[in-house]
Amino acid sequence: MKSSLPHLSSLDVTGKTALVRLDLNVPMKAGRVVDDTRIRRILPTLQHLMERDAKVVILSHLGRPKGYDPGLSLAPLVDTLSAHLWDKPVKFAPDCIGNTARLAVENAANGDVVLLENVRFHAQEEAGDGDFAKALASLGDVFINDAFSCSHRAHASVAGIAAHLPSAAGFLLAEEVAALSKVLQSPARPLMAVVGGSKISTKLELLGNLTAKVDMLVIGGAMASTFLLALGHDVGGSLVEREMTATAKEILSAAKKNNCEILLPSDVVVARAFSPHAPCEIVPVDAVPNDAMILDIGPASLMRLYDAVKTARSMVWNGPLGAYETLPFDSATTQLARMVAAQSRAGLLHSVAGGGDTVAALAHAGLSAQLSYLSTAGGAFLEWLEGKELPGIAALMGTHAADRAYA
Repeated sequence: MKSSLPHLSSLDVTGKTALVRLDLNVPMKAGRVVDDTRIRRILPTLQHLMERDAKVVILSHLGRPKGYDPGLSLAPLVDTLSAHLWDKPVKFAPDCIGNTARLAVENAANGDVVLLENVRFHAQEEAGDGDFAKALASLGDVFINDAFSCSHRAHASVAGIAAHLPSAAGFLLAEEVAALSKVLQSPARPLMAVVGGSKISTKLELLGNLTAKVDMLVIGGAMASTFLLALGHDVGGSLVEREMTATAKEILSAAKKNNCEILLPSDVVVARAFSPHAPCEIVPVDAVPNDAMILDIGPASLMRLYDAVKTARSMVWNGPLGAYETLPFDSATTQLARMVAAQSRAGLLHSVAGGGDTVAALAHAGLSAQLSYLSTAGGAFLEWLEGKELPGIAALMGTHAADRAYA
């Protein structure tokens, strides 16, 4: 049984047909890629394989199709991939299994790159069907998973192929695992976590896991309103989960037992309308007007977070502090991001951020490249922080969470 994550650098791929699971589920508009971040991040793995004269066969998905959907074909990605691979022509197969896929692979030469059609066009993919995984595996000699962002899914192309072929983690997946392992398993302390978002119910396991691991836990977003309500504050018309107030109290109690300091807002930005540039005001948390809603944290709360960031040596961030999509309620998230970036650049803080809203908020602030590490994953990042086993990682290791030694 394996006890650590196998890396591509240790796998013999020279002259072999390498099945590579990537996440090419990239934003597209009118058939064109509008954000190529995920493509750029997987280039080292593809380059490594091409330099060793491997025949590269790419497996991926796009969207959530229900059967064949031409609007979710991977075909439009061919030109973008070719451009990123130093104008190397990328071949395309209009299916991922059967004779169509097999002939495309057989007719490719060593060093070529073949992109197979959307694996989710087959229902067996998301069902984790063993026969489907075996059919995919029959196309290659080795398997590389470089899709950390999909590795929380027990899908056939993610978690099934490794049972049939010599397998390893691609460079991006290994990088993601190393970054997340460092910040949660062997961090420089104090360790600070920032968790935002709208609902406690969607991040209950995350909050519970973090109270036992971190020294300081910042709770922001609409979640903070539920915690404030649980503490007896009137939050007016703010978005809250009234049925979760007892759970919020349990999290606060668990944090106290674990010597984890919870940082909640002391002042907030409120408005009567949730719209761009709506008139707003700053009030203490015990003076929220009945007809107003909390949409961001206030300056006194932000200064307290500044002080916390100055003392922290490690940070993990998932979720914005306010309604960042709507100006001016992006202010606290942007200001905190600048502080975190400055501390990270100075080598005083190891910062790791991930999750769709977090990535978008950092991009909005123009700070994506200034944190220590920015994960490409959403759901997988969240489930890792929750302490869950990721099927795609476990499949590579041939082991279970109890034996986990990912880094």
